[in-house]
Amino acid sequence: MTFDFKLLYERDIQELRITAQGYRHEKTGAQILSISADDENKVFGITFRTPPSNSTGVAHILEHSVLCGSRKYPLKEPFVELLKGSLQTFLNAFTYPDKTCYPVASQNLQDFHNLIDVYLDAVFYPRITPPIFQQEGWHFELNNLDDPITYKGVVFNEMKGAYSSPDHLLSEISLQSLFPDTPYGHDSGGDPKKIPDLAFEQFREFHRRYYHPSNARIFFYGDDDPDERLKIIDGYLKDFDPIAIDSRIDLQPGFAEPRRITRPFMVGKDQTGESKGMVTVNWGLAETTDVETNLALSILTYILLGMPGSPLRKRLIDSGLGEDIAGAGMENELRQIYFSTGLKGVETGNMDKVEPLVMDALKDLTASGIDPLTIEAALNSIEFRLRENHSGGFPRGLLLMLRALTTWLYDGDPLALLTFEAPLEGLKSKIKTHPSFFEEMIERCFLTNTHRSTVMLKPDPKLQEQEQAREQTTLAETRSEMDTAMLADVMENTKVLKTMQQAPDPPEALATIPILKREELDRVNKTIPTTASSEDDKKTLYHDLSTNGIVYFDVGFDLHCLTAEHLPYVPLFGRALTEMGTTKEDFVTLGQRISRKTGGIRSQWLTSSLLDREGSTAWLFLRGKAMADRTEAMIRIYRDVLLKTALDNKARFRQMVLEEKAKLEQKLVPAGHQMINLRLRAQFAESHWAAEQMSGISYLFFLRRLTETVDTDWPAVLSVLEQIRDTLLIRERMLSNITVDQTEWERIEPALTDFISAVPQAPTVVTSEWLGKAREVVEGLTIPAQVNYVGKGINLYDLGYQYHGSAQVITRYLRNTWLWDQIRVQGGAYGAFCLLDRLSGALAFVSYRDPNLLKTVDIFDRSARFLRETHLDETELTKSIIGAIGDLDAHMLPDAKGFTAMVRHLTHDTEAARQQMRDEILRTTPEDFKAMADVLEQVKENGIVKILGSPAAMEAVENERPGWLMTVKVM
Repeated sequence: MTFDFKLLYERDIQELRITAQGYRHEKTGAQILSISADDENKVFGITFRTPPSNSTGVAHILEHSVLCGSRKYPLKEPFVELLKGSLQTFLNAFTYPDKTCYPVASQNLQDFHNLIDVYLDAVFYPRITPPIFQQEGWHFELNNLDDPITYKGVVFNEMKGAYSSPDHLLSEISLQSLFPDTPYGHDSGGDPKKIPDLAFEQFREFHRRYYHPSNARIFFYGDDDPDERLKIIDGYLKDFDPIAIDSRIDLQPGFAEPRRITRPFMVGKDQTGESKGMVTVNWGLAETTDVETNLALSILTYILLGMPGSPLRKRLIDSGLGEDIAGAGMENELRQIYFSTGLKGVETGNMDKVEPLVMDALKDLTASGIDPLTIEAALNSIEFRLRENHSGGFPRGLLLMLRALTTWLYDGDPLALLTFEAPLEGLKSKIKTHPSFFEEMIERCFLTNTHRSTVMLKPDPKLQEQEQAREQTTLAETRSEMDTAMLADVMENTKVLKTMQQAPDPPEALATIPILKREELDRVNKTIPTTASSEDDKKTLYHDLSTNGIVYFDVGFDLHCLTAEHLPYVPLFGRALTEMGTTKEDFVTLGQRISRKTGGIRSQWLTSSLLDREGSTAWLFLRGKAMADRTEAMIRIYRDVLLKTALDNKARFRQMVLEEKAKLEQKLVPAGHQMINLRLRAQFAESHWAAEQMSGISYLFFLRRLTETVDTDWPAVLSVLEQIRDTLLIRERMLSNITVDQTEWERIEPALTDFISAVPQAPTVVTSEWLGKAREVVEGLTIPAQVNYVGKGINLYDLGYQYHGSAQVITRYLRNTWLWDQIRVQGGAYGAFCLLDRLSGALAFVSYRDPNLLKTVDIFDRSARFLRETHLDETELTKSIIGAIGDLDAHMLPDAKGFTAMVRHLTHDTEAARQQMRDEILRTTPEDFKAMADVLEQVKENGIVKILGSPAAMEAVENERPGWLMTVKVM
């Protein structure tokens, strides 16, 4: 069964245990990569080469828009209907600087086929209409004749948020600085100043030009029938004729000499004295399709930057010029590889010193040579990553699709970076026979390479006001050029667009979306094998799972022995265990050893409420992984870092504090919704309060104080670290969690037992009382940003609510209907959430990159009325139930399964309780929605509000509600 496809190749890729087939559709020239794998998490993706010719964001706006209705699915947003009622394990779309990807994934075959059909119809036959363009891209909004005109649009507002993030700006400008004469010289996401230059006809023409099978690369992965894949695809491709499409990505001519670019970024208007800049030094390198160079540069990047003691990283941090590393390292997802590194948190007077610092460090490396142990560490780490093929929370097939596109998109071999065994062995051989391989690579790629740029981002406390004034002036000038009839047209367009947004989809349109039946859903939860043992204070959890020869080993310590004042030190203490060295190894040597012998060891803390009682569980973990034959070496590292960590290196600890502070400050804009959600939840439960102390805005304030304390009273800081070590790292507070198959477990269990026995015992085990909750206040937290993050919440259990599984269905429904329509579609925000923690009872409404404040709070408050007035038919209810079951059955890789099972054990979240939740989800009725409306009414009346946004936004709130908001300056 080949239809109109020509088989170009078929290869077994042993290193990934997959079989790949490559096809060309004979009629249209569409390219297909079909991978068969023993993986139930099936992936499909279709990608188009979409090089931008300007920074209007046309590719990004189109990515949003094609998912807003199509030929077969003529409703407003099929994408949202899929979010509501699919078992999808991935559903999204990505705009890159030169391509647009539309991937989906599901573990259920019928659901998978449904997703594919909706996506294929969306990309090939979308409803490209002016209202959709205006909603997703930009439009003028005018409600009353005397009002000022404003800009609205989802992408417009999303990119205003992106341009408020210094890290985003630095990355974007660094890329553009190297490739100014190619599509990479433009911002494919869209510059907010340029987005309003995009006209509807240009938008429509972009789709005609690039969204065609002749420009498509189509990907399949998983355990489904390969012939059925071709049948599905042929059903769409057969209706198209081939066309000539010029979507090539030209190479950037090399620079005759290095270039320098200086740009401003936003900071608070009263931060002139305390703001610091960012600098990157960047190089344009070889084409991505050069597989050996690609792989060699990956290893070289790890050598230079990948470990705490890597020579370039160490030289940069030790200089004291900055607070943390800046730049992306090696980027190889575009046609030309580039390398970017530098510093953030640099005094503006010192910014000129960063480029010579980088160049001198590289020169010294070529002169003195690279430590062979550093090379060994890098080789082992990169090889481990390739063999593990770990994709984090993404489906594995998606990772392989993106890796294949790295060469495939530029007409190279799509399997070149998947079949890594031969090039890796070839590279190892070259390194072995050519001792100065990497030193010569540094000379060639960096020192004598004039295709280099230095980008300096300087803080400008006036920039935010200037940008706001520029936009207002532009809009005022536009308005002044309109006569009454034109203004009436804008008002009418605003009205028509809002009417379209508010109108429900016709039942016949909704009925076109394919959904599963309730009887097709699994009635029983998937379980994770767990064996618990506790003998002589040796507490162990073991999970018998196939891990392809990798041992995942977590060692945890119960944090409830620490005082509340010591909690903020925990993330730094966790890092100190693996990043400050031991009494017999400095941190450079220890980092080399970890990378040489393991796949990595990192710290991670956990806090959670308990299912069956008051209080919380809180732990600090070291999480490591290694090939089974190196488990003993990994365990020896654990022993050394737990028993012999050197905490008295003031300079190294100070560096870590500055890095933590810089990372958290840069997180405020891109992840403001997470910060505000955490700040809000800290009001309602001990577990969330503890988490906010270790990762939220309270933690940022602590880090700023600690930076000064390290300098003025280091003995006091060292004393705290030593108290934490002596109190926390004892056997009675320890838990070991191992994930591996039974054969390997039997082999490594004796070494693990010896390790546990070596951890000291304590004569008494102390348990500390914590504050438990933050003070309940309405807060306005100010940052230099063009967007806001709004949250409102309450603890439902404090109000007497008894958890029922239907809550998972209802909160999900609220997010994908009411909040999506009101806050994203009509309000122009990038997103909104309704989140309920079933263990703590904390419920939070949160918006993301939001142009509004009080309007959003009002929408949160009207959620109860929306539920009360909602008339759910059987189809809508079924969709909501399916979506909630999909969340419950989210796909996990083996290490995630082992860790999740451990968390369930620690929180007393039993299989019986989880099965009861599933049963209640499956039995959800419309009456449950009405009952939840009564509960949510309490949020309106008694909920607490937290807002993260600009000072101007807070001033506007103060003018409207005097005294309501307590304003706190964050940045």
